[in-house]
Amino acid sequence: MQALKLKGMLAHYREVTEKASQNNLSYTEYLSLLFEEELKRKNEGTVKTKINKARFPFIKTLEEFDFSFQPSIREKEIIALGSLDFVEKKENVIFLRPPGVGKTHLSVALGIKACMAKYRVAFITAQKLLEELLLSAKDGSLLDKLLGYSRLNLLIIDELGYMPVSKEQANLLFRLVSMRYEKGSIILTSNYNFNEWGEIFSDQVVAAAIIDRLVHHARIFYINGTSYRLKGKLKAANDR
Repeated sequence: MQALKLKGMLAHYREVTEKASQNNLSYTEYLSLLFEEELKRKNEGTVKTKINKARFPFIKTLEEFDFSFQPSIREKEIIALGSLDFVEKKENVIFLRPPGVGKTHLSVALGIKACMAKYRVAFITAQKLLEELLLSAKDGSLLDKLLGYSRLNLLIIDELGYMPVSKEQANLLFRLVSMRYEKGSIILTSNYNFNEWGEIFSDQVVAAAIIDRLVHHARIFYINGTSYRLKGKLKAANDR
């Protein structure tokens, strides 16, 4: 076990041996229990690696989300997303409306679920993504960058519209969305409704083309509510 680096077995073989002896398990059953421990360790290691590679800004789960604070969110539909059938169907998920209402939390939580299911996932802010694409276009590595993002099962793009988008950046985003269209899922968050995207991109035509591909196979959630960041301050003010 040491030579083969079977750390899961090494950590548990004594207790498994004792259990096998007490329950008169066959050699096959004994080995099966040992291999289960090794498989569990390897699976946990794979999931941890995928979560690290996804580069989430924090770790949050669906179970930690306070649905009672945001009654506008359709809780059953959000929980249903946790089955990840939208990833299997290569559909998109879009969270819209004001900052601080939990859009990023939900996106990260679904991304972690996808990592646990061993999907390839990446989280990135829209601004950083656009900067990367623009830099790649200038140094000649754009195709490699686009292909890298297109191979992901799930790409999470956070805070679209937080900063103005140039026409060149808008065209690059259109290329990425087009490459992923019906080939991989996107979770996207934005503080702006679709009818405001023309102003974000300074180009109504490109905005319409991006929206068209994003929403064709998408589940869209409009979240109206108070900012979670203000929740504690509001409670403190009310307690005075």
